[in-house]
Amino acid sequence: MTKEFSLEPYGIQVKRVFRNASPARLYEEGLRNEEGTAISSTGALMAYSGKKTGRSPTDKRIVFNEGSESAKDIWWGKVNIKLEEYAFKINRERALDYLNTKKQLFVVDGFAGWDPKHRLKIRVVCERAYHALFMWNMLIRPSDAELANFGEPDFVIFNAGCFPANQLTTGMTSKTSIDLSFETKQFIILGTEYAGEMKKGVFTIMNYLMPKRGVLSMHCSANQSRKNGDVSIFFGLSGTGKTTLSADPNRNLIGDDEHCWSDDGVFNIEGGCYAKCIDLRQEAEPEIWNAIRFGSVLENVEYDDTTRVVDYASAKYTQNTRCSYPIEYIPNAQIPCVGGTPKNIILLTCDAFSVLPPVSRLTPGQAMYHFISGYTAKVAGTEMGVTEPEATFSACFGAAFLVWHPTKYAELLAQKMKEQNVKVWLVNTGWSGGPYGVGKRVSIAHTRAIIDAIHSGAFDKVENYQDPIFGLSIPTACPGVPGDVLIPKNSWKDKEAYDRTAKKLAGLFHENFKAYASEASKEVLEAGPRI
Repeated sequence: MTKEFSLEPYGIQVKRVFRNASPARLYEEGLRNEEGTAISSTGALMAYSGKKTGRSPTDKRIVFNEGSESAKDIWWGKVNIKLEEYAFKINRERALDYLNTKKQLFVVDGFAGWDPKHRLKIRVVCERAYHALFMWNMLIRPSDAELANFGEPDFVIFNAGCFPANQLTTGMTSKTSIDLSFETKQFIILGTEYAGEMKKGVFTIMNYLMPKRGVLSMHCSANQSRKNGDVSIFFGLSGTGKTTLSADPNRNLIGDDEHCWSDDGVFNIEGGCYAKCIDLRQEAEPEIWNAIRFGSVLENVEYDDTTRVVDYASAKYTQNTRCSYPIEYIPNAQIPCVGGTPKNIILLTCDAFSVLPPVSRLTPGQAMYHFISGYTAKVAGTEMGVTEPEATFSACFGAAFLVWHPTKYAELLAQKMKEQNVKVWLVNTGWSGGPYGVGKRVSIAHTRAIIDAIHSGAFDKVENYQDPIFGLSIPTACPGVPGDVLIPKNSWKDKEAYDRTAKKLAGLFHENFKAYASEASKEVLEAGPRI
């Protein structure tokens, strides 16, 4: 709507304000006013995010107020960079002054968190219809009655991303600045039009506030059995299979990226999905393919100028091509996006060293250790200069979005695991029979059989082998999976080479964990690999 909604309380005098405009209206405004915007052959709105086609983590800052509660809570450092309050005020004034120059603006009011007990009211103020439609998809859309009684938001995002930060402002290192103040409950975006900054800004807010309530916020996917209602959580970095494995035809999708775990169970934070599109194929990912229709947003894709058919193989603008769409566009989505207490937690890794087993069950201490570690590995040839497997660690499988120290999230995880008797599994979707270039990747059929065995409880009935270096408890049999695949050393021809590689990887784990050792409990420290 454009009537009877004022932004004057924020110092914005613009009179033409579209509040929670329909996708059709946002299409019209985007096509009319935003250069490069078009409609794809399947009906999605295509838009470009300018020079920035991904997040700018080194430009994300949080206001540091000496003596405030947040100043004591936050894990300050490379992830949470301090910003002085006066610099935040300068950036906010710069953003508001810029938004005041526009003839019209968009407001999106929505919720973060499907559980009414814990949801936050989020308001987005922006100039681009593309940004408004993106957040219309990604926030939980209120009913007419909820919108009429929305009241004051818990947090406001001012997206002035078309306008740069002033590099002379104290603390600025570029023309981009993404600033969050927990005291004023405001989030300012300057110098980047990449829509994902808004999504991850909301996740950062939830990552701070939810643990204060005893609720674990998580960068994960989640699904629920249609047969017996049991819930599984999947953690994993890019390339480990988190999205693919959680898309199970026999289970309902609770969500694909951001969740919370309360005393009542699991709930999705978002109202939509934000899927990678590079090399997207209908036969491989039909759910995502079919979700790209009217109401969805395609970012930075190349398309045929005549037919408007998208070339998903093209990385002309970026490898990070994306699509945003409402979660109800997924046929097996569970609406509302809530589930019960998880029965299984699955930590996914793609171990290109071929050391970690395809499946192992973790003790609570091991679960915390591997959760804090957040391990996967790049393979040779995927990046310039990478000639052999390269270990990558991201705390809690989402270090870039953490606000508290990683052990805060790990302790909450362990507490809920123990209270609710949840099983935790480490599943390696990487290599078997030798490292990348020697062995081969664990087949998706074998991994799916492993996930099925976890869900059916098949591993409760088999003997386990104790790995001597990593201390992992490895099931010795799995329906549909050859026995020699389950124990990594047995799949290597050169056993001495396996021992050397295993010790090398164990050393990398130890080196990485030094950053967290001072805050970790004895139980967690003793759960690491032996070297």
